[in-house]
Amino acid sequence: MFAQRSHIHFLLAASLMLVTGCSQAESADKPPALKALEDQGLTVTQEFKVGGGLRAFAAVAGDRPIAVYITSDGNAIMGTRLNAKGEPMDEADLEKLAAKPVSDKEWSQLQASTWVLDGKKDAPRVIYTFSDANCPYCHRFWEASRPWVDSGKVQLRHILVGIIKEDSPAKAAAILGAPDQTAALVMNEQRYGQGGITPVKSVPADVSKILDDNLALMMNTGFRGTPGIVVRGPNGVLKKYNGMPQGAQLGEVLGPR
Repeated sequence: MFAQRSHIHFLLAASLMLVTGCSQAESADKPPALKALEDQGLTVTQEFKVGGGLRAFAAVAGDRPIAVYITSDGNAIMGTRLNAKGEPMDEADLEKLAAKPVSDKEWSQLQASTWVLDGKKDAPRVIYTFSDANCPYCHRFWEASRPWVDSGKVQLRHILVGIIKEDSPAKAAAILGAPDQTAALVMNEQRYGQGGITPVKSVPADVSKILDDNLALMMNTGFRGTPGIVVRGPNGVLKKYNGMPQGAQLGEVLGPR
């Protein structure tokens, strides 16, 4: 779900990475090791208390929350702190201080993007999906979502990209340039087996920019293909699904029927 930033390799579960920092800190209170990590792409959000002679900092790498623990000698340990039973100890702090702020920022970026509504605009559950008009898995997700969308429980917000086939940008332009974008998107899905919507002959410059912006947003959100699906959990933290949700995942994405 979370993307890695270059030069920082994060270990899973209880694996830890030791970092010794000697560069100048941004402030007198910030350990120099944190600056060394920030120079490698880490974003430090806030310090929190853990005891045990450690200073703890909530941080973000890409969109992945991670804790940084500073030892008494100034070294930095990155990873998951476990209790004697082997259970993670700091997840609640990381959620509040790192995951939630990152989720809020990403959700605002999705809201501000150019998207096509699929469903009722007052449907309570909002799902963003990066979609390509030629993507077979996007089409499968569209078909699977019909009971939720048709009942008014879910609205899909399709952020269109043009990456699957040569005419994908032209098909996206046909949808985005239609008088009724929703109707055009639905028509493309209903006629998917027959080739979908008729592509425009030339993609307008403004639409080309929208598609470029949408692709950049898709990559920054951590997706490398379509569909890339984003939903917001009850705690406000985003959940991301690469590709067509399988099995129980479909219920996680779409919610109760």
